[in-house]
Amino acid sequence: MILSASGWRKVFAISGQEQDRTTLIGEENIAISIFSAIVFADYVKKQTGKENPVVILGMDARPTGPAIAEACIKAFAAKNINVKFTGITAAPEIMAYSRMADGFMYISASHNPVGHNGIKFGLNSGGVLNGKENAKLTAEFNALCEKDSAVKDAFDLIRNVKEDQIAQIYRTQSAVKKEALKAYYRFLKETISASQDEQKQGEIFSILRAAIKSRNIGVVCDMNGSARADSVDSSFFAENGINFYAIHNKAGEIAHEIIPESENLVFCAAEMERLQKEGHSDAVLGYMPDCDGDRGNIVYWDDKQKKAVILKAQEVFSLSVLAELSYQNWLGQKKTAVAVNCPTSMRIEEIAEKFEAAVFRAEVGEANVVNLAGEKRSEGYNVRIFGEGSNGGTITYPSAVRDPLNTIFAIIKILSIKELFDVWCSKNNISKIDSPSLTDILNTLPEYTTTGVSEPRAVLHIKTMNHAALKTAFQKIFQEQWKAQKVFLENYGITSFEAVITNGTKETRNVTDYSQSGKGGLKILFKNSRMENLAFIWMRGSGTEPVFRILCDVKGDNPEMEKALLSWETEMIQKADEMCCSE
Repeated sequence: MILSASGWRKVFAISGQEQDRTTLIGEENIAISIFSAIVFADYVKKQTGKENPVVILGMDARPTGPAIAEACIKAFAAKNINVKFTGITAAPEIMAYSRMADGFMYISASHNPVGHNGIKFGLNSGGVLNGKENAKLTAEFNALCEKDSAVKDAFDLIRNVKEDQIAQIYRTQSAVKKEALKAYYRFLKETISASQDEQKQGEIFSILRAAIKSRNIGVVCDMNGSARADSVDSSFFAENGINFYAIHNKAGEIAHEIIPESENLVFCAAEMERLQKEGHSDAVLGYMPDCDGDRGNIVYWDDKQKKAVILKAQEVFSLSVLAELSYQNWLGQKKTAVAVNCPTSMRIEEIAEKFEAAVFRAEVGEANVVNLAGEKRSEGYNVRIFGEGSNGGTITYPSAVRDPLNTIFAIIKILSIKELFDVWCSKNNISKIDSPSLTDILNTLPEYTTTGVSEPRAVLHIKTMNHAALKTAFQKIFQEQWKAQKVFLENYGITSFEAVITNGTKETRNVTDYSQSGKGGLKILFKNSRMENLAFIWMRGSGTEPVFRILCDVKGDNPEMEKALLSWETEMIQKADEMCCSE
């Protein structure tokens, strides 16, 4: 089982097959579920000082969710936790609702295949526990699991739980779900408008509704049987005058692979093109969430090419950053900043520079970026937009989790509020456009060529488990190659480099010992003779999958350079892996 701050994940399907759609999880996985709830129950009690704290329990739409939830409910009951069970609920929904409780436990494996499942923990901040706090739970959990009698011990813990106590929790599920939906609805309005004031919210949404009507904006969604199918999407769009066209819209009926990357967004694109052909000219924006509903990469109608186009993850994030920094500028907010993960494209710095906004980078992992944003807000920065450009994961303050509705409305804001795009045009000496389309706006983004994180060439399978040792070997090989490949590098204008590492919320530059990154991220930043950033290569072992991820980001439209640098990086890592394995 992978135990990271981003979630505890494994294949819960009893067969051990990641594509198995069974509801059965087996005794060992029931025991794992019980122990997970037990250690979290103890943690919440300690953190709150309460004997009967309120914990929200929810799950995404995977088939193994109900069995895990049942085990957790029994464990919470055994520990005298006041548990509120939402049933199927989207991650942003449960985290908004958790602000009314003492903590939450969410059963999900996010974008992983259907046979996987997992668990996320949080208190009432609306975000998951950071790495330090998660490590406390991990230590307690491992101690319970390591005993020879672990399975027996787990079932002993829940033996005396009364059936009517469990039945009562299930009886209140419908009321709890309604309460969660209301909390999420209110929170969306606050997040999208950047205001807690209901009058101000009303003013902002009035502007948006008027523009939506005049611009003929409708939204297409491939729910893919995700938890969002049981959330507020349909009603929220309807309230704001947006026609909503949903497919695969029954929670649990997962129609295809879960990860919302290009290869799976084709279904949303096809539906958009079908609707356009049938005369639904408002079908101009689309999204597909992952199973927990926190990610939602974007499809849009290209009015120039007259076809549905799938935005790359980095483009989605860049567009969101542009929209929200423009919105902050319109609101008059000062000392703005953006927090991103290490492999986010350098185009973010170019966008932020135009708004005099700072950019701060953390290690990969939603919790790391959320915590970094919090640290910077405590230092006086106004960090409204943050997230992981590498997966398109946009987070909008005060939310502490990705949310496709916030992304969609960021786009709607820059399409609807004239001043937002106008100020961007002014800052870039671009002629202003009356009623710009999304195609027009996208054409103004800084151009970069970036590896997609789900591409096969971005995923390496290595044997070396000690990533610090692997990076030591990589450093030796890279330094040798830097001299040997001088002509190859100068052909691309590269004359110098800088090593950068990220661990948690800390970025360290000009590193001389690459092993210091450990399991964190390592980036080699390439510069030209004027010391301008041209490209970078990046690497890090996944915290949620048994793989080693790599990526290359190149300034400009230059796929040949991106391919060459990524291939070079791959060769060096593979040699480093061989070196470590032979020692």
